[in-house]
Amino acid sequence: MIDLLSRRLLFVTGKGGVGKTTVAAALGLLAAEQGKRTLVCEVEPKGDLSVAYECGSTPFHGREVSARLTAMSMDTEASLREYLKMIARVPVIGRIGPVAKAFDLVATAAPGVREILTIGKLCFEVRERHYDLVVVDASSTGQVVGQLAAPTGINELVRVGLVRNQTDWMLDILRDRQVTGAVIVTTPEEMPVSEAVDLASRLERETPVGLACVIANRVLPELFSTREELVFDKLSSPRMTTQLAQEAGLDGAAIRSVFASARLAVTIRRDGVAHLDRLRAGIEDSVPLLYLPYLFGRAHGLRAIRQVARSLGEEM
Repeated sequence: MIDLLSRRLLFVTGKGGVGKTTVAAALGLLAAEQGKRTLVCEVEPKGDLSVAYECGSTPFHGREVSARLTAMSMDTEASLREYLKMIARVPVIGRIGPVAKAFDLVATAAPGVREILTIGKLCFEVRERHYDLVVVDASSTGQVVGQLAAPTGINELVRVGLVRNQTDWMLDILRDRQVTGAVIVTTPEEMPVSEAVDLASRLERETPVGLACVIANRVLPELFSTREELVFDKLSSPRMTTQLAQEAGLDGAAIRSVFASARLAVTIRRDGVAHLDRLRAGIEDSVPLLYLPYLFGRAHGLRAIRQVARSLGEEM
């Protein structure tokens, strides 16, 4: 049993295609159903979150998708506008214009500035207690380490002033393991598991954010017992398939195809188990490893999100 939702800021990441948006959306739905005021933020506004919740666009100011659940997409310019108005006390009317252009130049010359605006917006929502939980559909493994490490880098470069003050309180939130955690999503396959193990190590070494748990998505259930596999082996022999075809009046090739499919499912399941064993061995023993079943059906939309949320609730 893990109390993952007791934290107030969760970064959900993983290799592209493993289902991190689905997991982030499901965590948000589960938290809201448990009575928490929850914000789910899509860092890379590609529209995946709106597809998951079937809610239309998710603007920077947020869209309420269900009771106690708000979804939003990150907008760097809007975040800069909010920062200038609320933190730097600079009045901003209409589009930022020249300020935005100047910001682009600064961001290009000083890596980490854009990331600060993204991470800062999320930490601000936590600090101001606008929500009980902020779930972040973060960038994939290739980018998330740089984003989470940005406040530390800026903090080391800038010793005094307004920027230093901002990164100080952000780091207080990010370093607190009771408040903030990273969730790595993977699948029981070679490359996703390898990236998950590497990312777990990099998060610990290079960022202030601790690893809260690893979630293995699309885990095949054990469809057949060992005894049933022995039965398949006997029935799939050429003599038996011919006999079955004659007795049932079926095509022998079709019968052989069914047994081949059963053997393939067993093989995929066994390979997946081997990859999950490697995953468990590659992360710290103290880090929980949760399993989400493969969805044999619609894999997108609110119905799928509800199924994943139920599975997560059972695992936690």
